[in-house]
Amino acid sequence: MFLSMNWIGDFVDLSGLDKKALIHNFTLSTAEVEDIIEKGADTHGVVAAKIISVENHPDSRKLHLLKVDKGDEVVDIVCGAPNVREGMLVALATNGGAVSGHEIKPAKIAGYTSYGMCCSEAELGISDDNSGIWELDDDIPLGTDLKTVYGIDDIIFEVDNKSLTNRPDLWSHYGMAREFATLTGRELKAPATLDVSEYDALPAVSVDVKATDLVYRYSAIKVENITRRVSPVDMRIRLYYCGSRAINFLADLTNYVMMELGQPMHAFDNAKVDKIEVQTFPEGLNFVTLDGVERKIDENMLMITSGDVPVAIAGVMGGDASKIEDGTTSLLLESATFDGVSVRKTTTRLGLRTDASQRYEKMLDPELCRLATERLLKLLSDCDAGARVISSFTDAYVRKYPTITLNFDKRYVDRYTGIEISNETIVKTLTALGFGVSLSGDDFTVTVPSWRATKDVTIKADIIEEITRIYGYDNFDIFTSSSPLLPVRKETLKSDEDRMKDILVKSYRMHEVHSYIWSDVKKNDELGIKTPENVKVINAQTPDHAYLRVSMLPTLLAFVKENKSYADDFGIFEIGHTVEGLRANGDCNEQNKLGAVFFSKTSGEEALFLRARDAAAELCRDILHVSPEFVSAECDFDFEHPVNSFDIVIDGNKVGYLSVPHPVVLENIDKKCAVAFFEIFTERFAESKVAAIKYSEPSRFPAIDIDVTFEANVGEIVFPKIVALAKSAAGESLADVRVKDVYTAEDGSSSLTLRFSFVSRERTLTKQELMPVVEQINLALAIEGLPVKA
Repeated sequence: MFLSMNWIGDFVDLSGLDKKALIHNFTLSTAEVEDIIEKGADTHGVVAAKIISVENHPDSRKLHLLKVDKGDEVVDIVCGAPNVREGMLVALATNGGAVSGHEIKPAKIAGYTSYGMCCSEAELGISDDNSGIWELDDDIPLGTDLKTVYGIDDIIFEVDNKSLTNRPDLWSHYGMAREFATLTGRELKAPATLDVSEYDALPAVSVDVKATDLVYRYSAIKVENITRRVSPVDMRIRLYYCGSRAINFLADLTNYVMMELGQPMHAFDNAKVDKIEVQTFPEGLNFVTLDGVERKIDENMLMITSGDVPVAIAGVMGGDASKIEDGTTSLLLESATFDGVSVRKTTTRLGLRTDASQRYEKMLDPELCRLATERLLKLLSDCDAGARVISSFTDAYVRKYPTITLNFDKRYVDRYTGIEISNETIVKTLTALGFGVSLSGDDFTVTVPSWRATKDVTIKADIIEEITRIYGYDNFDIFTSSSPLLPVRKETLKSDEDRMKDILVKSYRMHEVHSYIWSDVKKNDELGIKTPENVKVINAQTPDHAYLRVSMLPTLLAFVKENKSYADDFGIFEIGHTVEGLRANGDCNEQNKLGAVFFSKTSGEEALFLRARDAAAELCRDILHVSPEFVSAECDFDFEHPVNSFDIVIDGNKVGYLSVPHPVVLENIDKKCAVAFFEIFTERFAESKVAAIKYSEPSRFPAIDIDVTFEANVGEIVFPKIVALAKSAAGESLADVRVKDVYTAEDGSSSLTLRFSFVSRERTLTKQELMPVVEQINLALAIEGLPVKA
């Protein structure tokens, strides 16, 4: 947002002050200033002059030869503007002067010497109008420096909008003037207004607020006999410097008051709009706004109507059919406060944000409505003396914000600030900012002003912020405070998730990624994955992002496809939110899940599947101190392989699943690669019981590994059961059982190679003496349907 120091100077005397230093202090105390721009500094020597003769250039269709009287002499000017004529009062840049940094000196143009330049508004930097030279309408003596007449010299500063989100009062020059008055200790001047109470005897405007839950205040007044069409120069310059273009007098007037006081206003052509209703339309409708675009209005959007005919989207933009035109002589003036949340939702759904809606979204002070109306009427009467008010000020004050009163004592201030600030300074600071302050001994009673009570200052700590920021954080004494630092134990879920990340990064060299909570329909379609119709986002930026995701894996598989060209082997994971429908109370049923995907161009699918299984098993063993079961199961999603999918089970509870992609999905990623993945439901995982750690002294003697291959349907194997049977048959000498390899033949048959590790605490074992033990194991497994492969 751009702000003018000249404009602020209307309400607080800044004479004798370093304005740039003052802006710097504003940054330290109030909001971040992004840029300071000096307007008019590179332009000088521009005076009022009168064209006394115009001749066409003999060798050019566009150029004219002018004689221009600048008061002290008549000079020859060569000019190409299409609107030149005799008797025209213009802005003349004289020899030795400068326009936007370009020095003016005699120059020969098409054979004739020009001793200056007649300037357009755009060339002087006071508007974007470059259609012709600037015609001065005011009666200005010839030779007068235009900088002494108009506010061409100004300092504009740009404030970061994000730093003003909680300060609706600062979205105006008057609100900014209050801050500068407090910082400088100077008086804040009230804006000149026209008291509307003098029109109480006139007929009221018909105003009917039907949607009372979406409106705080709606006021209206009618004015006729408006003859002025073009705004005063200084008004146009200020609007342009602050980022708004001049349109016509009435439109400029409402924009000017909005920028000055922060209250959006709208002027309806009274010939088209003579009464007001504020309502919603349950059936919705199509509506053409001022920009000529037809927009779809739904049942939640607040509309302004006249006789049930829509004329504006409340708080956003007026309608094309009721707009002010060049011939408009009477108006119905709206000054209202709408619910900020409603306006925000409307702008988001329509994809239409305006200067007015940005202010309404910040929760405006309803008390501004009358002040803004009175200010506009004052400006209107000053600029167009014939304008006449023809109605009373009709005010529908539907809802009011409660008055906020805060009580605290001096000790509270001292404890929070850590420094000694006198009662006098506290009272002076808060009073300057508009707060009502009552002091009894060391006890303060503070009444929050209406412009700070909509959502900004609500608790005592907010008052401390007001005191300290004006006092100056740079004035605080620097010292080390003494405060107890108590350890805080992490929640089990957070602790488990952090450990999962550490294991996957350190042990498996995986990369953590981050994504959005919604499904990407387009990317899912490219992978051959059907997007589930889950909870829908009402105001999605694109239809492809309308549904919230139920699994982390489609997003991760899309990432794998996008990054497959950057490495032959990699793994990615993310712990994020998913949504599984709605809870009974209507809230989203959010679930945290860990998704992990392994990708390889050098390893086969079986090897990668086993690596994913090992990673999932290590998470369980390292964090919960238990080995999970991998149980063959039906697929939950269409991106899983219909056969090679397994539930990850701990103590009989499913905490996740392990799989490889469906052949169609894998082909869409890369025909020549292998992919495996697992997903763990981290909240269920955290609820699992952590087993006690059992410690045992390792043997001093070496272990012996014996590999045995079994005929097996890999998808039906329950590995923990195999381990239990093997240890029962072998006794204490069997230390470990691991999967060495899995093989699937072309005919569909498969085999499983297990590695049995034997060790003794007393001596070194031999293979010969272990063969009978291996036979016992083979016999026990054969009984369970796992025969040794011939």
